[in-house]
Amino acid sequence: MNNKLIHWFIWVLLLTGILLAIIIFSLCLGSVYIPLKKLVSLISEGRGSTEYSIIFDIRMPRIILGFAVGGALSLAGVILQGMFRNPLVEPYTLGISGGAALGVCLSLVLRLNQIGILALPLSGFIGAGLAVLLVYSLSIKKGILKIQGLLLTGVMISFITSSLIMLLMAISRIEDLQGIIFWIMGSLEEPNWFLIKLAVLISLLGLIASYFFCLQLNAFSLGEEEALYLGINVEKTKRMLFILASLLTGCSVSIAGVIGFVGLVVPHFVRMFVGWDHRILLISSFLCGAGFLIFCDTLARTIILPLELPVGVITGILGGSLFVYALSKKQTVLGKK
Repeated sequence: MNNKLIHWFIWVLLLTGILLAIIIFSLCLGSVYIPLKKLVSLISEGRGSTEYSIIFDIRMPRIILGFAVGGALSLAGVILQGMFRNPLVEPYTLGISGGAALGVCLSLVLRLNQIGILALPLSGFIGAGLAVLLVYSLSIKKGILKIQGLLLTGVMISFITSSLIMLLMAISRIEDLQGIIFWIMGSLEEPNWFLIKLAVLISLLGLIASYFFCLQLNAFSLGEEEALYLGINVEKTKRMLFILASLLTGCSVSIAGVIGFVGLVVPHFVRMFVGWDHRILLISSFLCGAGFLIFCDTLARTIILPLELPVGVITGILGGSLFVYALSKKQTVLGKK
């Protein structure tokens, strides 16, 4: 047991170190390159300078939001994959992102975004919440939450919301269409510190709350019947995990837009290295997801300067390529055996 704890501690330290390195890398790179030595001096005594404003008013908010959203999406992916016992399930599979995107599109088309800066995130969160309620109500029968029914219903809700979004895009004005497309592809460019702090708070509280269910998630890997024999209240645990994953996903999507592949790729890769035990998998996926999204956002804003790409484009290309590569390597190893 002590060897296992030491092994887990080393992994947490390693992932934390990688995350800090990515944060420093992201602070330095951009349209204005700031060397590491100058970065240290700016933090200590550079207040009022242009470089100081670039770091703390432009780059730091994006990094903090990337930490919160990347960690939350990866954590939601781990929870859902553990609950469904399927490593290919991701947070967007259950229609949560589709509901949030539909809410934002309606807000843009109806010009509700002119009411205030919180109108779009609030519309997205309401849309995500309604989608969650619909999926949940259609999947629960006689107090039993059917896992397969939940998955299929979520996929159908995703298709329906996608079709409705395309309908809105077809009838919307050109200026609204640009806003819809940019939001759907995801962005960490959020100037409102209240929303950034809210995202960080929800993601960290979600991480803490998930550890109350780490042993239940381990038991779910054996199957629902085995978990029931181990004394776990299966139906109550499924409902709580579904609500927790939905809250993490809904908050992330409503603030940063639809950022795909983080909740799918990151838990899959972390599981390959640290194992299936959720006591280490939860925190490892959170740290790795945060680092992955910050790194992708850095690429998105620097790869074709002075233009900036939506971060969802980078996560889709990079995450999808890595996922296909990992699957091909795994199949090669299995074929040799």
